[in-house]
Amino acid sequence: MSDSKKTDSKIERRDVLKLGTAAAAGFVAKSVMGGEAQQMPGLPNNPLTPKTMPTRNLGKTGYQVGIFSLGGQSALEKADNFDIAVPLIERALDLGINYVDTSARYGGVEDRWSEQYFGEVMKTRRSEAYLATKSHDRTRDGSWKLLERSLNLLKTDHIDLWQMHALSRMEQVDDSFAKGGAIEAFVEARDQGIVRHLGISGHADPDVLIAAIERFDFDTVLLAVNAADPHYLSFKERLLPLAVEKEMGIIGMKIPSRGLILESWKTPDDPDSRFAGTVPGTLNMTEAMRYVLTLPVSTVIVGCDDIPQLEENIEIARSFNPMNETQLAELEERAKPVHEQVLFYRSRKA
Repeated sequence: MSDSKKTDSKIERRDVLKLGTAAAAGFVAKSVMGGEAQQMPGLPNNPLTPKTMPTRNLGKTGYQVGIFSLGGQSALEKADNFDIAVPLIERALDLGINYVDTSARYGGVEDRWSEQYFGEVMKTRRSEAYLATKSHDRTRDGSWKLLERSLNLLKTDHIDLWQMHALSRMEQVDDSFAKGGAIEAFVEARDQGIVRHLGISGHADPDVLIAAIERFDFDTVLLAVNAADPHYLSFKERLLPLAVEKEMGIIGMKIPSRGLILESWKTPDDPDSRFAGTVPGTLNMTEAMRYVLTLPVSTVIVGCDDIPQLEENIEIARSFNPMNETQLAELEERAKPVHEQVLFYRSRKA
């Protein structure tokens, strides 16, 4: 493709996409007009992290991440929850967390409450946290629209990690890599200095993520893994070895599976709840986190309901010591009776 055709393609995107603020519009307009790519700042640094918990390499990114990170759900996706959510994020950074994860979907696709809450903190503390967000759109233009609003809501001019969100079916991979697919926006955003690293996420089927990783050299993978994982469509057995081989940053999620794996789980009284009929789990939070942190992951993300819960999880990370194979197998066996409810997010194959 000639340089003139490349420029025309970018101008077309500029004409189609509308930004939320004049500042953001000016920034992206420069890049799509063929100007110099933005100079990416240095990696974030929270000096408290190594004093608080062990750190690990986030794959080949060059970033040292604390083994416990803050996810953008639970209190951080509830509507009009600024009084709870913003202090929780502030406290997380104060306690040494240096990786935070959100999404264009968390808190609703219109309001995007989670990104709003993180933005209130990032506007003054951006340099302390590696900031990850996601796009659930499978097209180039749709992904650009989501990213541009993410920049606005997060009050930043760059994202450290932009992830293809919740790849669950093979057709989503095909759509993302087709002409005009999401991968085009991802590569353009990285090349323009708007996004530092690229990743994928998924929790339904390991083969779907494997297919995506085989098509593109992603920097990270956000995967669902816990002690129930080996009992159905195991990410631990199928996907994790490939991610290690490719030296990807590996972020574990669904550690307590919304609490369903925990002994403290309370069955909802509402018969219409998606979790009606569930029973208490079989592990405590320390066991659930130790299981996953013993695996070759870089960090785990957990959404928290309040500051005491956040502090409890950070203390578990602070005192972490790995399990042996016998201990891992024991937790897997204990999780087996509740694995169907714990793995509620997995694809149901015939």
